[in-house]
Amino acid sequence: MYEKKLPVNLDCGLHLFLQVVQGKWKINLLWAIHSGIKRPGELQRKIPNASRRVLDAQLGQLIEHKLISKRVYDELPQKVEFELTQLGASLIPVIEVTARWGEENRNELEQLLKI
Repeated sequence: MYEKKLPVNLDCGLHLFLQVVQGKWKINLLWAIHSGIKRPGELQRKIPNASRRVLDAQLGQLIEHKLISKRVYDELPQKVEFELTQLGASLIPVIEVTARWGEENRNELEQLLKI
């Protein structure tokens, strides 16, 4: 597993926040699970540009940070579902505000990013 070379600054709430949500697909995964998508295959279809390996790694990190939980059903074929924990659900308003900011500033941001 990757080991960080620089120490993490835990004195700031923003740094703590970034430590748990930083990752290319973590916000998308949280939003998808919040929206009712719970199975790994559904998540893969919702985020098709992400490889299954990366999604699995980021789901594992979200579990490790207690933002989501994983339920494995004792049946064949094996059934797995994810759901937000109370801590993960508390991030949804932050994601909503961030998405709204992006929409409100879409034109300027697209120009800056040259999309």
